[in-house]
Amino acid sequence: MRLAELSERSGVSTATIKYYLRQGMLAPGRKIGATTADYDESHVRRLRLVRALIEVGRLPVATAKEVIGYIDDDSLDQTMRLGAALWALPHGPEPDETDPSVVAAAQEVDSLLETLGWSTAREVGALSPDYRALVVAVTTLSRLGYPWGGEMAVPYAELMHQAAIRDLDYMDTHSTETEKVETAVAATVLIEPVLRSLRRLAQAEEAARRYGL
Repeated sequence: MRLAELSERSGVSTATIKYYLRQGMLAPGRKIGATTADYDESHVRRLRLVRALIEVGRLPVATAKEVIGYIDDDSLDQTMRLGAALWALPHGPEPDETDPSVVAAAQEVDSLLETLGWSTAREVGALSPDYRALVVAVTTLSRLGYPWGGEMAVPYAELMHQAAIRDLDYMDTHSTETEKVETAVAATVLIEPVLRSLRRLAQAEEAARRYGL
């Protein structure tokens, strides 16, 4: 397809597509002339991912470019490409490791990971921005008088594990490593708002079932 059709299919203006090409966020099309190129479905898929990162994930272009860079880094294996791309997404404030409340929260998180048997998460530990974000969240809850850990945390974590299985099952329906990682990153950005909304709807439904309207 030509640039105009790629623009129509993806919903991205031709000027913006050219910008993404210059930034290396989109692979060049197949040259068919001095000033024209042919694009395919991989370009449509990539532009949809970039739109998801910027329009839904609210990522600055520089951050989106970093995420895309990891997705395209074929020197990494699939697990490392996915991990690096997800780590590049925004994760919120960093924990103050000198704060006793943070230290206690980190111990709570470590205990949770041990109970769950999540050995990789335990080994990576504080190197992971998701681990650090969880420590910050647990710290905040504790300070507000809503301690979250132990038996309360395990069922939620197990539900998230089931969600992760679904994510990767869907990821594995794609053929190439790049497609798989693109799909996983897009799902992270796009499906998290869906999960939040479904949880709230489920709470309303269960409340009505238990207590009546």
